[in-house]
Amino acid sequence: MQMDKKLEERMGANGVTKIVGFYFSVLEHEWTIILEANSAHGIETLCIEAGISAFNTVKIVPLTEFGAALRRIRGN
Repeated sequence: MQMDKKLEERMGANGVTKIVGFYFSVLEHEWTIILEANSAHGIETLCIEAGISAFNTVKIVPLTEFGAALRRIRGN
């Protein structure tokens, strides 16, 4: 519960604008958090400040919505 509070408190300061989804597998001790953010560095800092990285490996994977990628490729 403290980590959730820290996430909410520190999001804005780290350029994280939204938690889109937050999932975890209790049996595998694996979390998947989908965020909207200005940079991967901000996500990394948020994970450190919230305490997530203290007991987990953090893997940041930048994603682009498929339709947006197509528009960029087409020049629209």
